[in-house]
Parts: sequence; structure tokens; C-alpha cells
Amino acid sequence: MIRPVLMEIGIFLVPFAIYAAYLIANRVDFMIAASWPAHIVLRLSLAALVLVVVSFILLAHFSGAPPDSTYIPAHMENGRLVPGAER
Repeated sequence: MIRPVLMEIGIFLVPFAIYAAYLIANRVDFMIAASWPAHIVLRLSLAALVLVVVSFILLAHFSGAPPDSTYIPAHMENGRLVPGAER
């Protein structure tokens, strides 16, 4: 459960990291508040939220088993544990 949460947090932070890299490339001190005006932070936050929503949609669309598959739970065969699978 921690991996998907960290992935979404990472996706959210991408626009801020790109802006910080832009500031560094232009030799501006990115640690001072004047480098992060409110309108820029608002735009970066909006872009980050759009990226997170798009990633949620893509995750829901492309992950998991196909709709017509059947889940076969883990079971024992000849004394050996057979893991669950989708068919």
C-alpha cells in the first residue's frame, strides 16, 4: 500500500521539481520565498493535481485483470500450494 501512495506523492512533486530545476538553471536561489510567488505555486499545484488525476485514471484503466477473467484462489494440489491466478 505504501508504494502506490509514494508514487502519487512523487507524481504530485514533479512540477515543483521541474520549476526548481528551472530556477537552478537560471542561477536563481530557489530556497528564497521570492522565487516562489503565489501565482506560480498555484499553477504548479494545479498542474500537479491534473497529473495525479490522470495517473489515477490510467492506473484504473490499465491495471488489474481483464474484465472477462476468472480468479482462481490459492489452493493445495498434491500437498503443494498453488498460488492464485486469473484466467
